[in-house]
Amino acid sequence: QLVESGGGLVQPGGSLRLSCVASGSIFSVYTMGWYRQAPGKERELVASITSGGRINSGDFVKGRFTISRDNAKTTVSLEMNSLKPEDTAVYYCNADSELGPGNYWGQGTLVIVSA
Repeated sequence: QLVESGGGLVQPGGSLRLSCVASGSIFSVYTMGWYRQAPGKERELVASITSGGRINSGDFVKGRFTISRDNAKTTVSLEMNSLKPEDTAVYYCNADSELGPGNYWGQGTLVIVSA
């Protein structure tokens, strides 16, 4: 089970921190990621981090967002800075097993960037 938190309304240029707490499995062997889906658009990768700490991120991140994980707290976080209106979307936490089948999604948290 993945539970996200931290979404909300923020002004352009502002910051938000999203968190996702995982339960029910071995967190440390999962690649954890954040995806987003804006209205009328496909879901896209924001950033992901493997169990070994390797990070992959979408081109639009451009140093504005930082993903991190805490295996002891089974938490993955996304620090978002310099937010733009086009960052408005539902942000989803994802866990993808590195040992075989197993891919899970959270329920999503809404981020709205607007003045």
